[in-house]
Amino acid sequence: MRVVVIGAGVVGMTTAWFLAKRGHEVEVIDQESGSGLVTSYANGGQISVSQAEPWSNPGAPLKVLKWLGQEDAPLLFRMRADLKQWSWGLRFLLECFPSRTKKNMLDILRLGIYSRKCLQELRENEELQYHQITKGILQIHTDEAEFEAANRRLVTLLDYGLDMSVCTTEGLLGIEPALKQSSVPIVGATYAADDESGDAHVFTRQLEEACIRRFGVTFTYDTKIIGFLGSGRTISGVRVLDKFGEKKIKHADAYVLATGSVTDALLRPIGLGVPIFPVKGYSLTVPVSNPSLAPQVCITDENGKVAMSRLGNFLRMAGTAELNGFDVSINDERCAGILKRVKKLFPQGMDYKNVKKWAGLRPMTPSSVPVVGGTRFGNLFLNAGHGTLGWTLACGSGAVIADIVSGERPEIDFSFN
Repeated sequence: MRVVVIGAGVVGMTTAWFLAKRGHEVEVIDQESGSGLVTSYANGGQISVSQAEPWSNPGAPLKVLKWLGQEDAPLLFRMRADLKQWSWGLRFLLECFPSRTKKNMLDILRLGIYSRKCLQELRENEELQYHQITKGILQIHTDEAEFEAANRRLVTLLDYGLDMSVCTTEGLLGIEPALKQSSVPIVGATYAADDESGDAHVFTRQLEEACIRRFGVTFTYDTKIIGFLGSGRTISGVRVLDKFGEKKIKHADAYVLATGSVTDALLRPIGLGVPIFPVKGYSLTVPVSNPSLAPQVCITDENGKVAMSRLGNFLRMAGTAELNGFDVSINDERCAGILKRVKKLFPQGMDYKNVKKWAGLRPMTPSSVPVVGGTRFGNLFLNAGHGTLGWTLACGSGAVIADIVSGERPEIDFSFN
């Protein structure tokens, strides 16, 4: 079949790869000038299957209320006269019930484990290099109660196949000696030995080259989607506006939307909709000045809500969540909060004066579970809404959407559309 994939971020690229590998003729369309230039550009860098617990969990509502009005809060709900925002927020609260949280966590965990396996196979077969580090992820805790709660969640995760262990303060220093500098009292940690990290943008670019080299995938950039054509339950074409201002129609046998936060806006005109809302996150990237004092292992500061990944000669720090529509402006106060926290953990080893700031929109569903599967249009498929785990889940969701488009049953248990 001829398949058009809309979106050239890490999710769209893996979708294109697995479709082409199955023998389909694939064209990727994106409104940017190249691949991986939006949400995939400077994310936290973690392949964090161990972060399977959804944002919508029983403890979330009280935390959100506590953080209201705090400009440097990890999660900031900027109240707007926006019906979609309030509707999303209400659905988020409904997903916080324990039974929903457990179901959603297991969905994410199953897809995450499968996705990591797909990534490892792809990396080995195509010899991809994207500053990957396969030393696991260390999740540190500075609050005793939060650490005890994490240990209770760990039991469920272990039951469903995640390799994870509890570390004492002495044990975590054996995994990451650079934490000896920390002025933050760390009460304990959990360690996911199979988790990884790497540069999602570099990966996306390298996979694009492999798509072209191996399968002849076509990439069309600077091209905006302006609508769909169709009748009944079939999409017959997609209307686009190219970089010269010329309107065209792209025809295919099947269409896959891997369009992140704008997915709902693209679907509304054809009578569809998905509960995906943009949640802004920030990242800071600094040069490593002394490798012996910089972290080598990927670290998540659970109480500070900051992820740290070593990407070659740089350290990437990412965190905070802000519900503020499609605004991607840089808030210096929120960036300063991230930097302050990391400096307490690693006061030396990085050139903190040369900080590169970035903000991007995570496409979040209320449940944190991505929307992967078909629609009421028989040849229109969705692969979007991965939230903070786009890099973690990209290969797995790309592989299973290729199965679904090809008329085959995916090999994993997941709440597909």
